Amino acid sequence: MSIAPQPPAAAKPSRIATTDPLQLIDVDHVRFYVGNAKQAAMYYAHCFGFCVEQVQDLTTGSRDSATYLLTQGNIRFLLTTGLTSEHAASHDVMLYGDGVKDVAFTVFDAEKAYEAALRNGGQSAQTPRTVSDAHGSVTTASIKTYGRCVHTFVSRSGGYDLTKVKEGGLFAPGFIKLPDLAINKHNREHPCGLKYVDHLVGNVELGKMNHWVRFYENVLEFKMFKHFDDKDISTEYSALMSKVMASGNNLIKMPINEPAEGKKKSQIEEYLDWHAHTPGVQHLALRTDDELHSIAELRRRNVEFLTLPDAYYELVWERVNKMLTTHGHQPVREDHEAVKKLGILVDADDEGYLLQLFTRPLQDRPTLFFEIICRRGSQSFGKGNFKALFEALELEQGRRGNL
Repeated sequence: MSIAPQPPAAAKPSRIATTDPLQLIDVDHVRFYVGNAKQAAMYYAHCFGFCVEQVQDLTTGSRDSATYLLTQGNIRFLLTTGLTSEHAASHDVMLYGDGVKDVAFTVFDAEKAYEAALRNGGQSAQTPRTVSDAHGSVTTASIKTYGRCVHTFVSRSGGYDLTKVKEGGLFAPGFIKLPDLAINKHNREHPCGLKYVDHLVGNVELGKMNHWVRFYENVLEFKMFKHFDDKDISTEYSALMSKVMASGNNLIKMPINEPAEGKKKSQIEEYLDWHAHTPGVQHLALRTDDELHSIAELRRRNVEFLTLPDAYYELVWERVNKMLTTHGHQPVREDHEAVKKLGILVDADDEGYLLQLFTRPLQDRPTLFFEIICRRGSQSFGKGNFKALFEALELEQGRRGNL
């Protein structure tokens, strides 16, 4: 899935809000199901600079699960662990390991958005429910998407309005703020500079991409934004195809990948093999305004990234700067030697350029990873880097014995 730039505050209601229940205001949050939320929270705080802000657990009256709210910029992660064997998180973690369960969208009216999605052919994952207290209320309702994943519509009022959450207010009834942890203080003093979720990419089975393209077109009223086939994304050994779906206002962009025929296993097939042969979110791209600073700080925190051969940099600058000057843009302004030293990939299109780098898997299963991306005009996904990236991924697959 891919999520395009969001404004620092929630969009203001407009006339269209009364006529389009599926108008998406923002990415409300991304929920992960994890084996141990407390430990996972510390990992994302220490390695990626997130602040561990709030909790909902046994101490707040939650008897079946524990959830930690992590924030950085306009990113909100919820890490949820089941406290009983019956909880859905316990079941999911046993089957799939840690990973993304829910990509939730802020809307004007969650119940109306849910009803519109069902009328369009969506399947219910959770009927509308509202939790309230003296501060305000939060209404949620969910539909199923591919594999283990759901989309939750979220509408907020009073003290739980998204603008107040962004200012540090409580996330929802049942959450409490944590004491100011030492790691939070360190992260504020040494920021990683991650601003919001730029996109999330979903992997589906062979032959299923167009099925899910139609789902997003019909149920959520998205449209096609970009299309990459196996000629665009291939190496000597493997290939895949991808279609990027976008919401009507282009706020939300969601690439969907499926494997293509190749001599050996693609990264999509490896993902499915280690994800109980079930579709899901393969990676999240986190946006920064300063790629060099963010990558340097993340490397200092021992985040592991894919490595590229030096030969990549012998060719990239001529290719990228030729594209930029052809379309009337200035050359890449970042220091070339610093880019090479940090191992960052660069690509350009007719709108500008981007810088990106991909982590290695975030846990022992080779399923979920992050991309750190900085856009200087380009709204694409690094097509010029696909071959170099996939060759690097294949080296990692080979090391794991999965190629």
